[in-house]
Amino acid sequence: MSNEIATYPSLRDKVVLITGGGSGIGAALTRRFAEQHAKVAFLDIAAEPSTELRDELTGAGLTVHFEHCDLRDIAALRQAITRVRERLGPITILINNAAHDERHATPDVTPEYFDERIAVNLKHQFFAAQAVLPDMQAAGGGSIVNFGSTSWMVGQGGMAIYTAAKSAILGLTRSLARDYGKDNIRVNTIAPGWIMTERQISLWLTPEAEKNLLEKQCLKRKLVPDDMARVALFFASDESGACTNQQYIADGGWV
Repeated sequence: MSNEIATYPSLRDKVVLITGGGSGIGAALTRRFAEQHAKVAFLDIAAEPSTELRDELTGAGLTVHFEHCDLRDIAALRQAITRVRERLGPITILINNAAHDERHATPDVTPEYFDERIAVNLKHQFFAAQAVLPDMQAAGGGSIVNFGSTSWMVGQGGMAIYTAAKSAILGLTRSLARDYGKDNIRVNTIAPGWIMTERQISLWLTPEAEKNLLEKQCLKRKLVPDDMARVALFFASDESGACTNQQYIADGGWV
């Protein structure tokens, strides 16, 4: 896959907020939106890699702001978004990317663990959208891109709360799209397949798993974070101006 990428003039100078933007898919999102000369802010709980990414991109003359934030803490999330707005201006593009696919056995799940997994994988998407929707209404439009997953579509086991949360993102997307379409606010979901982040490679990618993956995918290559960033750029930009209330599966043709 070429490293060259399309340019989207409508993204220039837009204020973009990315959750979980410090590593993995999120880092690719942060990098690619910044290269479009958007004003990018990202939230992440991991301070060290996030600071390194911010410093690299600002050192290249790009506008990138990092807010350290535990997205499970909704008060902290709201405060971080307020600081982003004060620093960069009204937010008209939201990329709800943050998630964590921790495995869990159903008999071991407590009510507290259930709530924590929902907080990590679903709850913050709603409250981040709630916080930026007034900005988008005042601006006459905006784009929200929620990251889901194909895990629940393929019937993946071993993490029932994660797959439940990820399936719920489609319902969240469709409701917000219906409610805010009158304000020219578009809401879509991207559902990645198995993306080769450093975490996925270190924890789960075995020769057997890779063989199984490539047998199931139509595309006979491993997908990488940049594949998802390219799709997100399109749905955030005016090039997808007629697209809302949709889920786009970006999995190499597995589902």
